[in-house]
Amino acid sequence: MPNSTTNAAKLAGSRSEQDKSAIGRIGVIGLGHMGSAFAANLVQDGNKVSVFDRDPTRATTVAGARAATRIADLASCDVVLTSLPDDDALATVVLGPGGLATVLPQNAVHISMSTVSPGISRRVYEEHTRHRQNYVAAPVIGNPDFARARKVFVLAGGAPSAINKVRPLLEALSQRLFVMGEDPGLANLMKLAANVLTATTLECMGEVLALARKGGVDQHRAYDVLTNSLFDSQVHKTYGSKIVEERFGEPNFPAPLAIKDLRLALAEAERSEVPMPAAALVHDRLIELVARGWDKLDWSALGLLAAVNAGLDEDR
Repeated sequence: MPNSTTNAAKLAGSRSEQDKSAIGRIGVIGLGHMGSAFAANLVQDGNKVSVFDRDPTRATTVAGARAATRIADLASCDVVLTSLPDDDALATVVLGPGGLATVLPQNAVHISMSTVSPGISRRVYEEHTRHRQNYVAAPVIGNPDFARARKVFVLAGGAPSAINKVRPLLEALSQRLFVMGEDPGLANLMKLAANVLTATTLECMGEVLALARKGGVDQHRAYDVLTNSLFDSQVHKTYGSKIVEERFGEPNFPAPLAIKDLRLALAEAERSEVPMPAAALVHDRLIELVARGWDKLDWSALGLLAAVNAGLDEDR
């Protein structure tokens, strides 16, 4: 079976000359773990890439990309991809003075791969539309390791013409693209829903592993049983391994970001009158992680919290 790099190369190679000329130069704003992975893969595919981050040292870490010192330096880009931590960051980058909406040319496409609220996504879409630009919300399911290996799942929302223009790019960065509809907020809502499911899975897995361990079952054996029987999903395997191996200090997704996503999901639930008691519980459990001073730990530390609450690992 061909590996992910081979698949990506085929995808990139299958683009027509029309697709390449339509996309032209690509900008990337936000060079955290996810953004830097996307930028590196875009460079690897032979694209002309310019990168910007509010921390200028990060812009020099993407080999083969041109470092931009300000957002205005991306004015020549046909496509700009943003990977930002929250609503405020996205609003600042797009809607603030000298923001993307004021510098991008007409018909350019802004792809937001950030996990943000549907509300801010729709607001950004409206501003880009006002400037005769295009906006595609494209949050991803997957962590930085998945992003580097092009194994994330992209949830895209926006005008069909805009999505079609950047489809080759999104498909080259991922293992599958899901089109959620013309309303970009739907893509963001789906991403929040997916993160709720992951967070509640982590909580449950932490609890059952603590139960098995305290009862005398080796936790590695418990993990083997769980992930090689009915619970063999990528979420159980990826995060369950972090729990049993206690790799909480490798924060692919730090607890504060998880709190933000659960908060956004619960706000949408309240607006839609959808009770989500499990999500509310896990939101509070994540807050407890931060209250204990574990704000630098990965959200899989919900497993650590379950163990400590069970009288295990009390020295942590």
